[in-house]
Amino acid sequence: MSERTATVTRETAETTIDCRLAIDGEGEAEIDTGIGFLDHMLTSFVTHGLFDLELSCEGDLAIDDHHTVEDCAIVLGTAIDEALDDRAGIVRFADRRVPLDEAVASVVVDVGGRPRFYFEGEFSQDAVGEMASDMARHFAESFAMNAGITLHAEVDGENAHHEIEALFKAIARTADDATRIDDRREEAPSTKGTLTE
Repeated sequence: MSERTATVTRETAETTIDCRLAIDGEGEAEIDTGIGFLDHMLTSFVTHGLFDLELSCEGDLAIDDHHTVEDCAIVLGTAIDEALDDRAGIVRFADRRVPLDEAVASVVVDVGGRPRFYFEGEFSQDAVGEMASDMARHFAESFAMNAGITLHAEVDGENAHHEIEALFKAIARTADDATRIDDRREEAPSTKGTLTE
């Protein structure tokens, strides 16, 4: 199996981001987005998905958190997409329910190159630290659309920190499950014979 890694750089008038990702990692994270809660969520994503991720972002946080959160999701999704290459041999589908105290998140994914996003639920508080809670939903959507993933997510709980963290962990676990190599398969898991055309 070839090394499934990607390096992505994104520079706009709003953010400058450098990202290095290894899908088959050990859960090592070096993350600095300028938003403490987002750093915490991305570290949780890496830890529970067993990815290796280096990601740094300089964003226009004097305005708000939107561009930084969105662009980090775009870059991470792009890195996943590039690291998967033609997606040959992957498991492709996965689902997980992840609790955190009173909160629970459910995520179902198809890493088949057909980006879609569906979300049910509300976050119990408007913000966690310096990050607006709804930006977690927007992060998941931007990630899915740029990773080529169909992602269905649902959250429920009473504490937004718990709800968002459960969501990130559930996305991580499903991404890990679905991107694993199935030793019984060499080609793309598709009746078309391809996931990239």
